[in-house]
Amino acid sequence: MERSGELHLNELPEGCIANVLSFTAPLDVARLSAVSPMFKSAAISDVVWERFLPSDLESVLSTSPDGSLLLASVSSKRELYFSLCDNPILVDNGRKSFSLEKKSGKKCYMLSAMDLVITWSDTPQYWKWNSNPASRFPEVAELIKVCWLEIRGKINTSMLSPSILYTANLVFKFSIEAYGLDDQPVEVAMKLDGDKICAHSVCWNAERRGQQFHTARRPVDFFSCRRSIPARESDGHYPKKRGDGWLEIELGDFLCTEGEDGELETRVFDGTNYWKHGLIVEGIEIRPKEADLLQSYVGGFREDL
Repeated sequence: MERSGELHLNELPEGCIANVLSFTAPLDVARLSAVSPMFKSAAISDVVWERFLPSDLESVLSTSPDGSLLLASVSSKRELYFSLCDNPILVDNGRKSFSLEKKSGKKCYMLSAMDLVITWSDTPQYWKWNSNPASRFPEVAELIKVCWLEIRGKINTSMLSPSILYTANLVFKFSIEAYGLDDQPVEVAMKLDGDKICAHSVCWNAERRGQQFHTARRPVDFFSCRRSIPARESDGHYPKKRGDGWLEIELGDFLCTEGEDGELETRVFDGTNYWKHGLIVEGIEIRPKEADLLQSYVGGFREDL
């Protein structure tokens, strides 16, 4: 019996299938690897995973001893991809961390506390710098006592993946003795090349969700701080717990436009006239916005492939 002119997918060369898969996305590859043994074999090819890695990856990692070691030690592009998804690499002399978002392979950065501008952070009376075993960075900033709380972070958008909606999140914890950080919502804002693109208020304490905010504990003399802000309610932005044990609170979203080289600036500000103590700042993370939506599904990538 003569065969028709049809060509079944399983009859295609593995290299051809791998080339086709490289034009999809990591999430698609995880799904398509279940089609047949041939697809599963093609799905682990370097041809596929090299396409998912950033084109400037070697340049980014070459500035880091850990990055250079990783490049020299991995046996495949797929191994490199998942290592960067699961284990952020310190870059810029340990002032930032770099990783990939598992679903898409897009770039993620965290600006360490050392890379932020924290008002009074160089004054031991107000802030101290400690190592923390739960942090990816050598040091974190711990608040001793201030009224004027201001944290700023900056990153050049050319470092990020183009045409991606990003979100910025402050990553922090509270010490056991923390006070002055649970009642009063604080202002956060984001600027791109000096133009404000979003501004709202957030609340440090998720347990206060839906409640009226009152004056905070441990008030001080009005004239001991630069200004006083009347009590108000949060815009609905509250902390949530991360998988690494830290807390995070969303500062805003922005679209990283292809071909544009701009400076993104984030700001957290509380100038109310009462003392605050016990905030531990790890950094500000910049990651793709969609990462939160499918993270649970994508967690099975390694097992699927």
